[in-house]
Amino acid sequence: MTEFVFRPHVAVIGGGPAGLAAAEILSAHGCGVSVVEQMPTMGRKLLMAGRGGLNLTHSEPADAFAARYGNARPMMERALRAFTPQDMVRWAEGLGQPCFTGSSGRIFPRAMKASPLLRAWLARLAAGGVRLLTRHRWDGWDVDGRLLVSGPGGPASWRVNATVLALGGASWARLGSDGAWRERLLGLGVDVTSFAPANCGFVTGWSDPFTARFAGTPLRGIALTLDGADTVRGEAVVTGTGIEGGAVYALSAAIRDRIARDGHAQVHIDLRPALDVAEIATRIARVRSRESLSNTLRKALRLPPVAVALLREGEEGPPPRDSAALARLVKAVPVVLRAPAALDHAISVAGGIAWSALDDHFMLRALPGVFAAGEMLDWEAPTGGYLLQGCVATGRMAGQGAWEWLRDSQRGRYPSAP
Repeated sequence: MTEFVFRPHVAVIGGGPAGLAAAEILSAHGCGVSVVEQMPTMGRKLLMAGRGGLNLTHSEPADAFAARYGNARPMMERALRAFTPQDMVRWAEGLGQPCFTGSSGRIFPRAMKASPLLRAWLARLAAGGVRLLTRHRWDGWDVDGRLLVSGPGGPASWRVNATVLALGGASWARLGSDGAWRERLLGLGVDVTSFAPANCGFVTGWSDPFTARFAGTPLRGIALTLDGADTVRGEAVVTGTGIEGGAVYALSAAIRDRIARDGHAQVHIDLRPALDVAEIATRIARVRSRESLSNTLRKALRLPPVAVALLREGEEGPPPRDSAALARLVKAVPVVLRAPAALDHAISVAGGIAWSALDDHFMLRALPGVFAAGEMLDWEAPTGGYLLQGCVATGRMAGQGAWEWLRDSQRGRYPSAP
């Protein structure tokens, strides 16, 4: 007797890291996989993230790593145990991209960009039989449950055995993540929370002369503090409307929540975190009193013009000339943040498909046979490797969940080729 082999066809909607990771798992299990991407190329946001050096993951201990996902930790930790940061490194090296760990604990490919890794990944998927369909848009389902897809050849309906949704969040719409799927899923009974910017900049009340002169100027080697949150050392950048940068992104969730609660948030910028108040006051006092404020701070502390100008932006009036009082201000420059920057300009988003809408295999309870992964899900994490790790890990979890559901139930008819 010939043994019957069930070879399901699975559609993966979205060609970013989460979707490609799901496709990789499903292909390895012998499924026929079609990846549907509305943009002209796959992985556009990944390529954008890799322009400044692709941060794959982080080397910190597992417990600290999982804590970066906040309230989403319980479900995210399941995905992270199944695909750890160490697995991420082995996976990248298997694509011919050796990795290294930086002094901050962040892990990068030695090429320091995303394009070689993405090319190798797509080539491996294609060699495994995965159909990579660009310029194809998902339009939902018809009344018979067929997947509706529009491509260069016009609209079509596909009979698939399972679907993995990996459509991204709602930031950087020009790269493909426009969040348009939210209303569609809400209409089908899926609980989706509202989007909010994450790893974002904030709007301040800078004066016109300050922004005219310093927009785009970095504040290097600073420390940023929000009352009740950790102090973060790093860099920020003055923008035309406010402030952004790594130190700001690290506190962005707490800042965003404070603004939502109080209507504003006040942070303090330490312009010389390596020095204490007493040392700063001593250095200032050594400079001749007839020197201007700018010269005093340049000679005593090597503060750049943007930092000196920042001292003048406070609502309390001109900076004090008393060395002790001026030292205290240098260590804690108050800046009032009035609103998050635009959602579409955020590096990532909070909100999305509620965890209560998923089962333990990342399947939507309201839509059996439909799984979800990546930034579609309601989680957020800081930059530093946690975003890409989270997307790939949840993509693999959704792919594995789809395969197990198909294996155990063998639901659906034979797939028809799209």
